[in-house]
Amino acid sequence: MHFLPSERVALFIDGANLYSASRNLGFDVDYRNLLECFRKRSHVIRAYYYSAVLETEEYSPLKPLTDWLAYNGYTLVTKPAKEFTDAQGRRRIKGNMDIELAIDMLELADKIDHAVLFSGDSDFRRLVEAVQRRGVRVSVISSIRTSPPMVADELRRQADQFIDLVDIAPEFTRRQMEPRPARTPERPPERNGDRPLRLTPADPYADPNDLT
Repeated sequence: MHFLPSERVALFIDGANLYSASRNLGFDVDYRNLLECFRKRSHVIRAYYYSAVLETEEYSPLKPLTDWLAYNGYTLVTKPAKEFTDAQGRRRIKGNMDIELAIDMLELADKIDHAVLFSGDSDFRRLVEAVQRRGVRVSVISSIRTSPPMVADELRRQADQFIDLVDIAPEFTRRQMEPRPARTPERPPERNGDRPLRLTPADPYADPNDLT
């Protein structure tokens, strides 16, 4: 992973896409460590996280994560997701954030040296090309080691640098929590120091394949 300490860098994270890739690779992302991973290599001026939020439910399982991100160095970009039923009668959720991400990257292009895109979506190829024409270097982070690969060939070829999640995952992989044992009269409740703690909230998309 090639970065210069003096580079002005912005991260653009397609939340559902990163979640799907990391789960396919068998790990959870710790977003505190993810941000630190890039801060120690460059001058990160913005870290955007994009996610559609289903607002029809009283409580969204995504809320703990989005709340944490908003207070810990990320710029959170959300919009209401739309729920619908497809032709087979299955419940689907539509929440594409491509336009929001593209607008932010283009608006910021004159103020950064390096854009880091966490997505493998082929729709971003033209965006990457447009930003490159403004003199910005673009790295794409996704994976070719899933089946099928998470990144489109045309996006990978367009990028100045392609980084496979597998190669950098050890720097921000979350420790897995053990199942919490049930309380019994013979076993007192655990103290915080008795079990591993998550450093950041889980990434709780119910079904990332339904976010289209």
